[in-house]
Amino acid sequence: MKILALGAAGFIGSHLTHRLLKEGHIVTAVDLQSEKVAEDLDHANLTFLQQDIRSAGWDLDGLVRDADLVIDLIAYANPGLYLRIPLEVFRLNFLENLKIAEACVRHGKRLIQFSTCEVYGRTAASLQNAAVADPEDPIHATFSEDTSEYILGPVAKHRWIYSCAKQLLERVLHAYGLEHGFNYTIVRPFNFIGPKIDFLPQKEDDIPRVFSFFMDALLNGTPMKLVNGGVNRRCYTYIDDAIECTYRIVENRGGVCDRQIVNIGSPHNEVSIRQMAETMREIYAAKFRDPATPLPEIISVPGEQFYGEGYDDSDRRIPDIAKASTLLGWEPVWGICETLETTMRYYVSERRKTAASNG
Repeated sequence: MKILALGAAGFIGSHLTHRLLKEGHIVTAVDLQSEKVAEDLDHANLTFLQQDIRSAGWDLDGLVRDADLVIDLIAYANPGLYLRIPLEVFRLNFLENLKIAEACVRHGKRLIQFSTCEVYGRTAASLQNAAVADPEDPIHATFSEDTSEYILGPVAKHRWIYSCAKQLLERVLHAYGLEHGFNYTIVRPFNFIGPKIDFLPQKEDDIPRVFSFFMDALLNGTPMKLVNGGVNRRCYTYIDDAIECTYRIVENRGGVCDRQIVNIGSPHNEVSIRQMAETMREIYAAKFRDPATPLPEIISVPGEQFYGEGYDDSDRRIPDIAKASTLLGWEPVWGICETLETTMRYYVSERRKTAASNG
């Protein structure tokens, strides 16, 4: 297939681009930077376009017209940005992505749209005066694509603008499917991690994602900061598992993913953020640490101090992956410790390469 991949050199996009090329597809990759796809830039089937999709005059329409499939991974997907630049988060995640979707509608092209598990919001058990028999029962935190209700915070908690923008885009795609027969598949990722998730070391003003922040702290001996004590829980998915499921969506054998929303995640890899910090520190001490270097301390900080005013968060989210299993025959295979250790090894190796090259 001729595939147009937008956001193809980000974390997920770079791994997916590599897989698409490996499988023999012809890929036109669009992104702001090319570092994460550097190993594939000379591939005969790859055309890389360094392009900001917000710029006027680029040929989105022509690129969509010439493709057999469009994959849209473009997003601001960093909680720090939701608080710093909420309007730009809305513009990119909804308005600019809508232009891509509408080009696909015009030309009758199938679209794989990456969304987010953040659309689900909070659990019912987290609400004040929640009348649930057992708040710890995973049933209250397990989210299904077609049946789960969405619970988001108030407008002043503008961290939710990302979730709202993604949710609105999903609803518009659904409406185009209803009224125009538009063919799409929406992917809801649940906390993918793996090599290339972020650049390390972080810049001074960065507010990174959780794994990257903890990894940076381990490498540099700075405190591992737990937002509000690190009690919130996540299910982490290794990137290889995620790409395997995504590729099956690309193949779409028998049209099973037509106009479907699909969770991709690892329900058995649930940990609290505190548990994640402790596990990463234990792995680092056992596998990677220079014995002469002390381990960083783990401390708690208020959410609004770490991120800024308007911070809020989902308390817990577990993916129901019955649809991916039934439609695609997919199940994740990577456990949480293996996922963390393998990803950590990548960054330790990169740090050592940098140190060696600097003499």
